[in-house]
Amino acid sequence: MISAKANKIFQQVIADYHIHDQIDQPIENPYDKDSFEHLLYLKAWIDTAQWHMEDVIRNPKIDADTGLYWKRRIDKQNQDRTDNVEYIDSYYLHIFQDITPLKEAKINTESPAWAIDRLSILALKIFHMEVETQRKDVSATHIKECQQKLDILLEQRKDLSQSIDELLQDIAEGKKYMKVYKQMKMYNDPKLNPVLYGSEK
Repeated sequence: MISAKANKIFQQVIADYHIHDQIDQPIENPYDKDSFEHLLYLKAWIDTAQWHMEDVIRNPKIDADTGLYWKRRIDKQNQDRTDNVEYIDSYYLHIFQDITPLKEAKINTESPAWAIDRLSILALKIFHMEVETQRKDVSATHIKECQQKLDILLEQRKDLSQSIDELLQDIAEGKKYMKVYKQMKMYNDPKLNPVLYGSEK
């Protein structure tokens, strides 16, 4: 099942990242660059680094110049995240290219890769919520509340994992079909963002 593989790799990435816990530490992807596992590892690494960028930018004492620097880093990271998701969807489009959908086949609300994207973010939520349950400098109430949230996140991962596996099985059997729309982001494109193309005049 793909969800089991993805969850294992996502947890591996989070553990690898937190060995040094530095946003700019070089990625050491252990999987062959042409493999699906390589894409999953890269996916989770991008998400993990961005998670910590989001923490940094929410520092109430951050100065404007530093805040702008991190905002632009996050924008770039978001684009990398989107590109990676589209690579994963391209992988599945190739896998299922010879499948003829049944007449009654339906399209899913999201592509397999965007569902896997949510699974990657969920792995980060689970890791950091578990950290909160282990803190020694907080009240028992804090620990209890975080444990309740962690239980819900774990249940959500179970449900989402099952849904992803069922979606891929349905596509393989022709019960559903893939239709991927490239993310036509406008704010990074100097030809589409009026602030950017206006500045060229």
